[in-house]
Amino acid sequence: MPHNHPHIPRHIAMIMDGNGRWAKERGLPRREGHRAGAESVREVMEACKELGVEFLTLYAFSSENWSRPADEIKALMDLLNRFLDEKAKDLDKQNVRLLAIGQIDRLPEKTRDRLAKIIERTKNHSSMTLVLALSYGAREEIVAAARSLAADAAAGNISPDQIDSSLFASRLQTAGIPDPDLLVRTSGEMRVSNFLLWQISYAEMVIVKKFWPDFRQGDLFDAVREYQSRHRRFGAL
Repeated sequence: MPHNHPHIPRHIAMIMDGNGRWAKERGLPRREGHRAGAESVREVMEACKELGVEFLTLYAFSSENWSRPADEIKALMDLLNRFLDEKAKDLDKQNVRLLAIGQIDRLPEKTRDRLAKIIERTKNHSSMTLVLALSYGAREEIVAAARSLAADAAAGNISPDQIDSSLFASRLQTAGIPDPDLLVRTSGEMRVSNFLLWQISYAEMVIVKKFWPDFRQGDLFDAVREYQSRHRRFGAL
């Protein structure tokens, strides 16, 4: 597939679904599904770089995931720590900037520290931006934006009629990041699961039947081809 094709999505967002079911089918513990899914992350990052995608957002851990069993949460956090340790050098080498959105303060301190260090270290990298959605929930994000605007209005810093969609978007955690053009969800589920609800208003959605640990570069290329075959109208005819 040609690099930097004019119809390459600028921003791809991914709901990485099916790790648990992938493991269950193989009689493995869920954490093995998460571990296998880490290889898919590497594949997708490489494919996006090859295509010239500017932003890749991965739904790594939702705010609802905190209700999972403690041992699974621990396995996920261990995996995230290992990913950050292993990826740090790669991000430098590949000139990739790392960002994180979500309720980061709910993450273990060790994880927060690693994250902050890598975000700071890669802040001027310019070939691609990898956004990790961690402890993320879109409704919570929208409520926090509304709360911050309400506080400003109550303090007299803005008047309510100044609030428009661009001012609102500037209070979201994704301020400065273009909205996703393409949203990919694996495992065949037809839900957005509280992910980037404001930002995906006009995104094309591609649902892939494969579980996330089976998703490879070719699958991402197929999703981009599907995106390219559609005519984006943004609500117009």
